[in-house]
Amino acid sequence: MKAAQINKYGGNEVWEINQNAPKPSPSSEQILVKVNSASINPIDLKIRAGYLKKMAPLQFPATLGGDFSGIIVALGERVSDFKTGEEVYGQAIILNGGSGSFAQHLVANVANLAHKPKKANFEEAGALPLAGTSALQALKDHIKLQSGQKILIHGGAGGIGHIAVQLAKSLGAYVTTTVNTPHINFVKNLGVDQVIDYKNQNFEEILKDFDAVFDTVGGETLNKSFAVVKNGGIIVSMLEQPNQELAEKYGVTALGQGTNTNTPHLIQLAQLVDSGKIKVHIDKTFELSEIKEACDYQEKSHPRGKVVIKIN
Repeated sequence: MKAAQINKYGGNEVWEINQNAPKPSPSSEQILVKVNSASINPIDLKIRAGYLKKMAPLQFPATLGGDFSGIIVALGERVSDFKTGEEVYGQAIILNGGSGSFAQHLVANVANLAHKPKKANFEEAGALPLAGTSALQALKDHIKLQSGQKILIHGGAGGIGHIAVQLAKSLGAYVTTTVNTPHINFVKNLGVDQVIDYKNQNFEEILKDFDAVFDTVGGETLNKSFAVVKNGGIIVSMLEQPNQELAEKYGVTALGQGTNTNTPHLIQLAQLVDSGKIKVHIDKTFELSEIKEACDYQEKSHPRGKVVIKIN
């Protein structure tokens, strides 16, 4: 089968298209999927660059990628909730025991997938798993966002951010987001109540008394966010563990989130998509053979929504 692999850590130059990669075999609690679409997440680029090699060293050649959608072609002997021929989506990242999604076939743990949303095509479904469950886990599990509350979402045009904006609006929250100038109309069309152009405005000087902040930017943006959250509020960051001294100073709960792309989250996400509350935006689609160009675009262009790899 064809797969996008690396044989060493590095930049986009290390990608290779292997035309004869071995097709993986599912263990007892895995499924084998013919992949239709996959999508690129920042974690994929960090793995390629070697940022996680001390925690999770790769065995080369390594097939990268996590998000996928496709059709089941074989089941592990202990899998009972799925059937061959069914359309599924989920995560097959090698960090959780999958075989990597940038390939014509993959194996994924049954605990990291669900039936594909009926109202999403394969490309949309392949763009959803990590970004969608990240937003869902942050807003519903950690923040417990309620109707009428005020939330600031940093990076509302990005992969996670644009889904979080839609989810927050569906929950009845007042939503403010920070974006760069070219993305203002995009997030307005998502339904945000207030847009901060971070190139020309300082959000920390404009906003106050927010119930929550969902951070997909990190760094100084995260640190400045403490000043806009009211006492007793909460900050959740996708990128780092927030400064606990600042959290104590402002009387705020602050935590860094590691997303759990599991079946219950993916089922909830599919229900949100099928009910029309969330729609993933695909910025650009590439072929598997264009993996270098796709990753270059992901890293340099600040996509609106997601970048998708079309495979089968």
